Amino acid sequence: MANHEWIVDPESLDFDNVVADIDAIRAVIPQRHDMEALTAIILDDVEQHVCVGYRDITEDEFWVSGHMPGMPLMPGVIMCEAAAQVLSYHVQSHDLAGAKVVGFGGLDKVKFRGVVKPGDRLIIATKVLKHRPGRLVVCRFEEYFADKTLICEGEITGIPLPFDALGAR
Repeated sequence: MANHEWIVDPESLDFDNVVADIDAIRAVIPQRHDMEALTAIILDDVEQHVCVGYRDITEDEFWVSGHMPGMPLMPGVIMCEAAAQVLSYHVQSHDLAGAKVVGFGGLDKVKFRGVVKPGDRLIIATKVLKHRPGRLVVCRFEEYFADKTLICEGEITGIPLPFDALGAR
């Protein structure tokens, strides 16, 4: 994509420099089992409020057998969830929300531009546009392959969840 303004240039990413593996991600965000959407975080820049992670897509994903049979394609909603988890990792690691847990408050300007299938590595970049502790966090996100094929982009609003009222375990 010649005219796309990348959050982080895909060519500048260092996949050998893992900032957070799955255990470190689990220490920060609550998603588990089938809802874990990240393999690793490879960039977490608090000054620029940019965070980049990736997901290695396998044949064992819960959606492979049903979306679509014989032609497994990663559901768009799971792509959006992956972006939300990268954002949550950054927000929770740096206490940008002033909350124990951040959840979806909204999705805007989401566009799907390609397909993700088993065997792909999906790179997910987020950039915080604004944050108000106790209220919201808004970020731009983009998802792509290492060859600069843009797959998905949009904006996410994260909001503090009432952790104690939800009876979290």
